[in-house]
Amino acid sequence: MTHPKAAFWMMQDASLVDVERAYMEIAADEHHHAYLGLHDGVPAFLMEKYDPAHRELVGLYEPEPGDVGMHFLVAPTDRPVHGFTRAVITAVMRHLFADPATRRVVVEPDVANKAVHALNEAVGFVPEREIQKPEKKALLSFCTREQFEKAVGA
Repeated sequence: MTHPKAAFWMMQDASLVDVERAYMEIAADEHHHAYLGLHDGVPAFLMEKYDPAHRELVGLYEPEPGDVGMHFLVAPTDRPVHGFTRAVITAVMRHLFADPATRRVVVEPDVANKAVHALNEAVGFVPEREIQKPEKKALLSFCTREQFEKAVGA
């Protein structure tokens, strides 16, 4: 969370206790969940799933039934694997859409995070508009199951 690659998570000055506290709060929240993704048995990415009607986007857009909010972060590595981050976001989206109740995934990355905008587009997200969150200016984007399947050839 404190690595320069994770700058958009806004925890650059967090201590281990701060990170533990933040994720203990998520673990206790019925509307927000965090998952650790493994690659070859080693933690490699983080995915957060949240209900945008109750967290993150309350009052910033009109949620629809089946909307699910998502964040993801790939761990830094000294040995990057070409295409790994795209494979991670694809796996995250497959996981979210495996739930038949999920109709649309909602994201709100920082407007300056061009790398994640490109990844989001690659899996079918369509930007709607910029919104002002308390901590950042964000690009509100949506991806339906159909948009995802068309983008990844599923």
